[in-house]
Amino acid sequence: MAGASSDYQRGGMDIAEQTATFHLVMGLTKWGSLYISAALLFFVLLFCTHTGFVGSAITAVVMAVLGTLLLRDKKTVAAH
Repeated sequence: MAGASSDYQRGGMDIAEQTATFHLVMGLTKWGSLYISAALLFFVLLFCTHTGFVGSAITAVVMAVLGTLLLRDKKTVAAH
């Protein structure tokens, strides 16, 4: 016997909400990881070396700024 008919059509569902949720989770993961690692670097340098507060803060800020510049979304260039 043939299977029961269904109203399901592959590729016919609006996935805008799923796409937005995916991009939100990926963004939170990317930026959260960067700033948590900068904070960890700050505390490791502060408590485990003789760098001091200012040196640790400068190093952590430099890492956060460089990470932000490298991880930001690139503008797509249209092919001519």
